[in-house]
Amino acid sequence: MMGIVMKKVSLSVAAVTVAMGLGSASAADLGKVYTKAPAPIVVSPWDIAFGGAVMSNYMFRGVTQSNNQPAGTVYFEPRYNINPNLQLYVGTAATSISFANRAAAEIDIYGGIRPTFGPVAFDFGVFGYLYPGGTCTAGIAAVAAVCPNEANPVILANGNVMKKDVSFYEVYGKVNYTFNDYFALGGNVFYSPNFLNTGADGTYASITGKLTAPGTFFGTSGIGAYVSGEFGRQWLGTSDNFYGTGIAGDPFQFGIKYADYNTWNVGVGFTYKVFTLDLRYSGTDMSKGDCNAFTSDYNASQPNNVTPINPGGFGSKWCGDTFIAKLSADVTLGALK
Repeated sequence: MMGIVMKKVSLSVAAVTVAMGLGSASAADLGKVYTKAPAPIVVSPWDIAFGGAVMSNYMFRGVTQSNNQPAGTVYFEPRYNINPNLQLYVGTAATSISFANRAAAEIDIYGGIRPTFGPVAFDFGVFGYLYPGGTCTAGIAAVAAVCPNEANPVILANGNVMKKDVSFYEVYGKVNYTFNDYFALGGNVFYSPNFLNTGADGTYASITGKLTAPGTFFGTSGIGAYVSGEFGRQWLGTSDNFYGTGIAGDPFQFGIKYADYNTWNVGVGFTYKVFTLDLRYSGTDMSKGDCNAFTSDYNASQPNNVTPINPGGFGSKWCGDTFIAKLSADVTLGALK
């Protein structure tokens, strides 16, 4: 009996051995298959944002920079992400303007750092505003004294004056807190030791808010919407004597203390892919007389707007309430990949 059992075991082992051999032969016939691990996805820390816009009026803190006329702008901003929560950036932009000194354009050069901590995003940097191509500007009666070194000064009938170069820089800090997908609040502070090269320092602070509509607000159209607003205050110091009243004995003979003012804007926007249409109301509480003294508006002609810093009495509409329509396109290379 034992012999029969041993014989069956031997036959079973032999059968398994043959089966394994056939399996190995079949695999050999098919060739060896190697599974290669997928290459790791390498995400570049570099990115570039760029875009442009056309607008019905270029407003800067409640003051038109384009004589209440349409303007255009383009920008280019390389970025470097040190990690997902820390970004370095530099940028440049060009915007059409209409100043009394006939400057060709506003050229911006800026750079900074953007740290993020959960829902809180910061932005710290330096912003330079360059206005090339300007010409010294003054009224006919004062042009020889105000612009003695200018071969072809701009002469204004209203007597306003403006330096050939009004370039300046600001340092800034911003913070934005995102409560959820729909609501965010922010704050901004800008400081310049020589605002618009007037000799006066300038500090601007504001609070901002944005309410974004749910993605399904317009169904599956891909259109997004938001409501946003800002309230800010601009503090301004005293100018150098170029902008003084020039009146002997006047407290502002050698420089004027520009009027501080509040400014605000509120609007609604619609987004589609890379495009944004923003419709906005902007206003200030600056008087027409103080606005004229601050802006050197070459169109200022409204009489009876005398203020201590605007003895000529001409008033400017450059700081008044206005409506702005802006169509912009903003793209990043990362989003295009």
